[in-house]
Amino acid sequence: MNTETTDDKLIRGVGVSGATALNMIDMIGVGPFITIPLIVAAMGGPQAMLGWIFGAVLVMCDGLVWAELGTSMPHSGGPYNYLKTIYGASKWGRLMSFLFIWQLTFSAPLSIASGGIGLAQYSTYIFPSMGSASKLSLPLLGNVELNSIPVALAGIGALVLAVILLYRRITIIETFSKFLWIGVVITILWVIFAGITHFDSRVAFDFPPDAFTLRPEFFTGLGAALLISVYDYWGYYNVNFFAGEVKDPERTIPRAIIYSILLVATIYIVMNIAILGVIPWREFVDMARPENAGVRQYVISTLMERLYGPTAGVIATLLIMFTAFSSVFSLLLGYSRVPYAAALDGNYFKVFAKLHPRHHFPYVSLLTMGGIAMLFCFFRLADVIAALVVIRIIVQFVAQIIGLLVLRKTRPDMPRPFRMWLYPLPALIALGGFLYVLFMRDGFEKQVKYAAVLIVVGFLVFLVRSYKRGEFPFNEKLVVPRS
Repeated sequence: MNTETTDDKLIRGVGVSGATALNMIDMIGVGPFITIPLIVAAMGGPQAMLGWIFGAVLVMCDGLVWAELGTSMPHSGGPYNYLKTIYGASKWGRLMSFLFIWQLTFSAPLSIASGGIGLAQYSTYIFPSMGSASKLSLPLLGNVELNSIPVALAGIGALVLAVILLYRRITIIETFSKFLWIGVVITILWVIFAGITHFDSRVAFDFPPDAFTLRPEFFTGLGAALLISVYDYWGYYNVNFFAGEVKDPERTIPRAIIYSILLVATIYIVMNIAILGVIPWREFVDMARPENAGVRQYVISTLMERLYGPTAGVIATLLIMFTAFSSVFSLLLGYSRVPYAAALDGNYFKVFAKLHPRHHFPYVSLLTMGGIAMLFCFFRLADVIAALVVIRIIVQFVAQIIGLLVLRKTRPDMPRPFRMWLYPLPALIALGGFLYVLFMRDGFEKQVKYAAVLIVVGFLVFLVRSYKRGEFPFNEKLVVPRS
């Protein structure tokens, strides 16, 4: 039994400001700049702002779950450690933590790829000849829409650059993350300034007659809008994945989570209102007109072009591409630490436990995550987002929230440097909110089916691997949990 922890050779060099910056560039990325049209179309009007507001409440409640678990178990790997500890390191916790790593093998690259796809999609504003999407029939997936080869290659290029930049020491990465954050802030402030200085309240609040009528279409539309807003907010927990490299985790982790959610929620709501005060919401919904295609594909570039001319549109596009790259950078950093933690613990393929001999970072995990994400760059952004959110909710978020409730009962004496406020209300709200996102949408059955297949295959892989290794449930070897 390998008793080495994931933190023995890692450097605790990330403070509150660095962790918050990494969270925020992870959260913002290309998400709001490319999904604002999608969320407006989902609800059919400016009432889509409810998606941002309710989404902020949902992720804040879930953020308190992450904050309590992260300070109780401040090790790299995040949920892998939480699920293993909650459900029993030698029994069901081993299965749950394995399934988490298994789904992360697919969902993390999906998340990383979404940034690359968004960057490539915005680049078509400058290079329209990059082509449009095409449809292809794939086994199990059926008919899917794929990006053009040039668009996919542009996304892959961004991922290659991110891997190269991450191939170094963590203290250098923290400094670089702050540099990336400056670019993100400049982009956000310009968009908000442009929208506010040209704001027309009659355009922004031109609600359709049935905007707030509580009918089935309203609730399914809200579910679709929440799925998009949850995706845009995700990343508030990024600090938990590299917690073994965080200074003063009992202080840094909760603050980074809470600060990043509050700041990003404010940015999203203000930016959403500012954009809708310039571009009529009907242009996002009415896709029958060819001239509306660009509005939906690169809304910020269109906004700046209308207000300041084509040159401003190009500058805005470059800034959005920089922002998208920042997200890819942060996501790769956080997720590459999780398979490393599992492999070092003996519950995943041991090759992922290798550290770079000089800079002491998990280079095999970094290269693997980046490589798989490159393959997903061929898929359409909307499909990538939907698959990511559904897989993550089913396998990780629901199990983790329930796990916190279980842990409070079974381990009341466990050290908790941060305790959830108003327990258990935030956990219950988060659980109900994620289930609403999962099922209250048109066409949710297809994505749930794919997630179920992924779980079943992962369970079978776990059984085969456990049988060969003589582990639970075939031979209950003693697995000593991390202290």
